[in-house]
Amino acid sequence: MDLKDQLQQLFPDHQPEPDNNSENKKESVDFWLQDEPLLCKYEKRKGKPTTIIVGYNGANDDFKKLTKELKSTLSVGGSYKNEEIILQGDYRDEIMEMLKTFGFKVKRVGG
Repeated sequence: MDLKDQLQQLFPDHQPEPDNNSENKKESVDFWLQDEPLLCKYEKRKGKPTTIIVGYNGANDDFKKLTKELKSTLSVGGSYKNEEIILQGDYRDEIMEMLKTFGFKVKRVGG
């Protein structure tokens, strides 16, 4: 008998609330979508791998939201400047999948 069954026996009239955590967090974030594809590049800067997203021409707030969402989901550091989103590490595949779920078109540049 697990904890859920024990609680149901103690409180038979209680109806559990629906689980709101199952909703996909990415669907709630709104970004400005563009027709042109984003370019996802890999570079080494000062000997460290970096993933760079180029070609997004949204507003400054959209850059901030998109960068924050990518950084928090991948648990990596990064920034945005000069209309580029720079993330630490080689996460091209994961980033491309995330951007496709957001509704962006993505092209992989380089190997």
